[in-house]
Amino acid sequence: MKNVEDTGLMDFLKVLPPVEFCCMYGSTLHPNNHDKSKMVDLILGVSDPQKWHEKNIQLNKDHYASWMVYFGGGKLVTEVADEIGVGVHFNPYVTWNKKMLKYGVVRMHDLIQDILYWKTFYLSGRLQKPVNILVDSLDVQQLNSVNLRSAVSAALLLLPPEFTEVDLYAKICSLSYMGDLRMLFAEDRDKVIKIVRGQFQLFQSMYQPSLEQYKAKELLQFSSPGSHQANIYQDCGLAATEFLVSSLPTTVRNTMGIKLGEKRSLSGSGGVTNQVLIRSRKEAVDCMQGALRRKVMVSSARQAVSGLLAVGGVKAAKYLASKMCKAWRSWR
Repeated sequence: MKNVEDTGLMDFLKVLPPVEFCCMYGSTLHPNNHDKSKMVDLILGVSDPQKWHEKNIQLNKDHYASWMVYFGGGKLVTEVADEIGVGVHFNPYVTWNKKMLKYGVVRMHDLIQDILYWKTFYLSGRLQKPVNILVDSLDVQQLNSVNLRSAVSAALLLLPPEFTEVDLYAKICSLSYMGDLRMLFAEDRDKVIKIVRGQFQLFQSMYQPSLEQYKAKELLQFSSPGSHQANIYQDCGLAATEFLVSSLPTTVRNTMGIKLGEKRSLSGSGGVTNQVLIRSRKEAVDCMQGALRRKVMVSSARQAVSGLLAVGGVKAAKYLASKMCKAWRSWR
């Protein structure tokens, strides 16, 4: 993550009710992006979404689907996001200062739960990729270091004994797309590699601390450090696999424990902990991959339905059409 003072977007935040967290994500972060017509994507964290939306409807009613404003206002917006979606309400196609914006509003508690535990693996997946933080009153950037370490552990489990730094970031990037229904028909098939190649240095700065920690534990070895062509070697033994699994978020480990069984062991502090029973690396990897795939599939499906309801028919059709056109171009 990298803090960036984007004065233009900070000015946009002034027309909204106050937020506790704001970051920009997506293709507009590409260093070579010169297409000013692309939609700028924002995530906004607030303490009470219903009150925030009620205030924002007073200030910016045109950001919302008219039916939601008419039939329920902030209460309905929040209920659709929480009960149908994964707790995020998006307002797309917001025009401001010659920019096209899309902003998603989430409860801070839900954002933090997803970062630490991959509860829905929705926003946590976005925060595993480069973002520009504009507002961070609760130090989400520091909390996200837990999310980044978990992402490295999951990616290493999916990688062979030898790989490149590009391979690593591509695997991290692909975690939140496994099982995503949009990847079947409404996303660029080359999306992952384009993200990594376009933002490689940003990935490096994000993940260098985690990689140094794993290197210090002798789980990783590097050749020609600093080069994106460098090879990385990892220990694929059972002890290393157990360590990587133990570094995954509790929701993933709990699912794996149900499937593979658990064993009780003493922690460093003298307490008793439950650990996933690892018989082979392949078995553990297959189980983790299945758990993540199901989590992403459910979250992406729920959010897709919620999004269609939230933005209304015209905007939903426009957004889906743009996504499908981009996907079809990548398949041709």
